[in-house]
Amino acid sequence: MSETLSIQEAQKLVLISHNLPPSHKKGKAIDCTLSSIENLGYVQIDTISTVQRAHHHTLWSRNPRYQNSHLDELVAKKKVFEYWSHAAAYLPMKDYKYSLYRKNAILRGEQKHWFSKDIGLMKSVLNRIKEEGPLMAKDFMHQGKLKEWGSKPAKQALENLFMQGELMISSRKNFHKVYDLTERVLPNHIDCREPSQMEYIRYLIKNYLKANGIGQAAEISYLLKNTKALVTAALQEMHSSGELVQTNVNGNIYYALPDVLSLLNNSLNRNQLKILSPFDNLLIQRKRMLNLFDFDYQIECYIPESKRKYGYFSLPILWNANLVARMDCKADRKTSILHINHLALEERLQDKDGFTHAFCKELEAFKQFNNCTEIKLHKTTPPDFKATLQNLL
Repeated sequence: MSETLSIQEAQKLVLISHNLPPSHKKGKAIDCTLSSIENLGYVQIDTISTVQRAHHHTLWSRNPRYQNSHLDELVAKKKVFEYWSHAAAYLPMKDYKYSLYRKNAILRGEQKHWFSKDIGLMKSVLNRIKEEGPLMAKDFMHQGKLKEWGSKPAKQALENLFMQGELMISSRKNFHKVYDLTERVLPNHIDCREPSQMEYIRYLIKNYLKANGIGQAAEISYLLKNTKALVTAALQEMHSSGELVQTNVNGNIYYALPDVLSLLNNSLNRNQLKILSPFDNLLIQRKRMLNLFDFDYQIECYIPESKRKYGYFSLPILWNANLVARMDCKADRKTSILHINHLALEERLQDKDGFTHAFCKELEAFKQFNNCTEIKLHKTTPPDFKATLQNLL
C-alpha cells in the first residue's frame, strides 16, 4: 500500500523539506547557516562567479542573514568540512564518518579517482606538509633544484591524498585550497570508525529523504558509483519494516520517512519569491525537476553560445510553490551593476502582477547579495514584459 499525493502536495513536501522559501529562524545567523548545511546534507562548491558562487547562493536562499564569511568560519570551527558528495561540497562535520566509506575504498584501491597515483610524489608531498604545516598547490612550484615539485603533478598528488583521506582542506585563501594532515584538522570527538556497507547505504537514504522529502533509488544514488542496486534493495527492506512509507505521485512511486506527510499541515510562504542557483540542492537533478515541477532545465554555460535559449547562466526562479521563470544575469564587480541579460517567464505563469511585485522585492535583496547598486534590464520573454518590469525597476 502507498499514500497517493497530488503533484501540488508532493511539491509542497519537497519545498518545506528544503526550507524554500525560508522560514524565519531565531538565533545567530551563522548557526542558521550550519543548520541549513546539516539539513541539506551537503552544499555543492562551484567556481563559476557570474553571480555569487553556488555554495554562497544556495545558503543565502535558505538564510537571508547569510554572510559569505560563514563557510570559512564554520571550517575554522571544525563544524563543516570539504569532501566529495556527487561533486565537491561542504559537508557537516557530524557526518564525517560516512565520508570514510569512499575514502578508504580509494585508499585500498577498490575505487579510483580520476588522477593516477604517483606514490613517490605523494609521499614527498605528505612529508612536506608534516614538516612545514598546511600548504597550497602553489607551494609546490619549481624551486631551484627541486625539479620534482612540478605544480600539476603535485596538485594531483595533493588531490589523491585528499580523496583517500590522508589530507583535508583546513581553509581556503582566495578560493585556493589549503591542505593539512587529517589528524590536525579533525576535532578530537569525531567518530572515525568506517561504516559498514549497509550503514552507509541507510545513511544515504535517510539523509536524502530528510533533505528532499520524497525520493527514488536513482535520485538517492545520483552519481554515487555502485550504489543504486544496494539503495534499491535497502529501500524495499526499510519499507517492509515500516521505516519508510511509499507515496504515489502521478503514477510514480517515491519513498519517504514516516513523519514527512505531517509536513502537509505546515504553511508554505507562496508569496515570497526566490532566485535560485543552478547548483541548488533542489535543482541539481534535472529529471526530478521535470517530473515533480514540470520544469525542463539545462544550464547553458557548457554549450555553444549559438545554441543557448535562455543565456549563459540562467537562474531558476521559485514563486507560488513552483518554478515559473529563469533569469540569465551577471554581476559586474567593476561597475556594481547587476545586468539582467534575459528574464524568461514560463508559459504557465498566470498572475504576472503578483509575480512582478514579488520579483522586484527579491531582486533588490539579490542585488545587495551580489554587492551591486544598480540593475540594468536588457531582454525579457515575452518581449512586452520588459516595459512593465522596467517601469517598476
